[in-house]
Amino acid sequence: MHETDVHDLSDDADYAAASKQGSSSITRRDSSKRSSSSDPEDAEIVYLKDNVAIHPTQSVIEAISGRLKLFKQGSSLFMTWIPYKGQSSNARLSERDTNLYTIRAVPFSDIHSIRRHTPTIGWQYVIVVLSSGIAHPPLYFYSGGIREFFATIKQHALIVRSSENANVFLVNNFQDPLQRTLSSLELPRSLANRTPSSSFPDSPSEGNLENKHTSEDDSSGSIQQNNKQRQKNHDPARDISIQVLEKFSLVTRFAREATSQIFRESLVDVHGPNEKRRTNWASKDHQTQEAAANDVEIVPKKVPVPSDPLEFDKLSLVWGQPRQHPLELQEWSTFLDSEGRIVDPDAFRKRIFYGGVEDNLRKEVWPFLLGYYSYDSTYAEREYVVSAKKSEYETIKNQWQSISPEQAKRFTKFRERNVLIEKDVVRTDRSLAFYEGDDNPDVRLMHDILLTYSFYNFDLGYCQGMSDLLSPILFIMKDESEAFWCFVHLLERLGPNFNRDQSGMHSQLFALSKLVELLDSPLHNYFKQHDCLNYFFCFRWLLIQFKREFEYETTLRLWEVLWTHYPSEHLHLYVCVAILKRHRDKIMGEQMDFDTLLKFINELSGQIALDPVLRDAEALCVYAGENGAASILPGTPPSLPSQDASIYQQQDDEVL
Repeated sequence: MHETDVHDLSDDADYAAASKQGSSSITRRDSSKRSSSSDPEDAEIVYLKDNVAIHPTQSVIEAISGRLKLFKQGSSLFMTWIPYKGQSSNARLSERDTNLYTIRAVPFSDIHSIRRHTPTIGWQYVIVVLSSGIAHPPLYFYSGGIREFFATIKQHALIVRSSENANVFLVNNFQDPLQRTLSSLELPRSLANRTPSSSFPDSPSEGNLENKHTSEDDSSGSIQQNNKQRQKNHDPARDISIQVLEKFSLVTRFAREATSQIFRESLVDVHGPNEKRRTNWASKDHQTQEAAANDVEIVPKKVPVPSDPLEFDKLSLVWGQPRQHPLELQEWSTFLDSEGRIVDPDAFRKRIFYGGVEDNLRKEVWPFLLGYYSYDSTYAEREYVVSAKKSEYETIKNQWQSISPEQAKRFTKFRERNVLIEKDVVRTDRSLAFYEGDDNPDVRLMHDILLTYSFYNFDLGYCQGMSDLLSPILFIMKDESEAFWCFVHLLERLGPNFNRDQSGMHSQLFALSKLVELLDSPLHNYFKQHDCLNYFFCFRWLLIQFKREFEYETTLRLWEVLWTHYPSEHLHLYVCVAILKRHRDKIMGEQMDFDTLLKFINELSGQIALDPVLRDAEALCVYAGENGAASILPGTPPSLPSQDASIYQQQDDEVL
């Protein structure tokens, strides 16, 4: 991996041209303007662009257009994006929903980086990532203006570009005290570039940090750290690299240790409170290491914990219903009419929500929950669907099976995806009898299904983590074609989790933050005070639907409960809140910082009791009501795509 480096934008022809042509004219045109009623009175508008849109769903038809502005107030630069009133083309979005996307006066001091995307076909867009790690939705420039946007920023704020990714621009010289200090001292590049990415060869670069965050989990099964050979075999900016995400805590630990080592005590006087805390963390790590060397057990100091505003235990008893036994064959037949239709889909989904399904019924029931079978289909219609879809599957599969070795030599993406899938499937759930052993035919089926999916959905292709989602489905269906189509329907809901811009993951983390703020404001404030507001410690929970947190059989039951979309299609977010609230006293009482919290959350794997958590999640969802629903932006996974979203929106010119 290349050493991390930053340099000025003067070598970029786009910015040079914009500075000479567009930017100067924009600045002259707008500098005399004063702000609208929504901006501070003394604000000076330096950039204004209409027809800048966001895409709440996968459909371009449902885009929300608005006005993007950069304005100065004193010496500070701010950015706003305001949607046009009453002009959303998305009839399903109310004006209140539209306002949820509004970006109101974000100071550039709070921005970590801006990523520019210039696909060969389609609109250019930018992603603004805050210092907290949360990213705003992509801003699409329908009528151009990205060059002028960056050129204007350059005139009024410090912005540099990372050599790790030419499309990532870092604001205010990293905002990181260590890197900022190293740069200001003009130390030799070998020292100034001694950043986390250069110290850990497999760690994420600064340029891709917004796409690569999750927890470290040395004992996790199929998703582990990749070696350098894998990095050469695929595009790390395109595939979700879970094993790299899991090294995020190593990066933060390096920053603390390097800060302590290089600057010692002088850092406290130079940088103030935030850096004092970092130095204290480094000191705490050193104390921990000394104690370990002397076999002394350190007991975390407890501090008073604010009470739960909801009286959580009582709330669950009032609003959460007891769990029931799984749906059995005899009861299942009562939901069907004489021709096989499900008479009352709502009652059916509610029953599964409260009890799940017996294992021998899952092959029959799961296709309904995933949408592969319609609730009003008959026995005969389902037989026809299975037959027709099997033929369609074989046709798609033949597309890659017919590629000759000579063709493959000239088909780089096919080779890369094939190699990546082959490496992933042999590490997915191999402890399960169904997948264990050498030359296991079911492992080969998993490979074939995933590679076929990459041809079925060219835009999304294959991303790491998909094998974790497919494994339980193939285990239950035990049929290649049926497992494929159930997997297709699952990714219609969860596909945005694997977007290159991470928009699906960021929207869920943002919603989770809002729900915690609504349902436990003291806990939310604690996360805010301890730089944990990005909720990256929940990344793995959301990405693969808690698959690493429970035993395999328990995961199957959780998934079928979530697929009912009762009482909310976003129940998984309330499950996250429920787990956090169950451990709030320990988290706040022991004053966990980000690294400690990350480690603690990972160690919960296999220690979470599902039934109480589901009861808590239901209670929280019912209690939150409309306020909870309003906290979740429309289109947040696993929302089903609209009927108009015939094309899966993916970025840049990546296919397959």
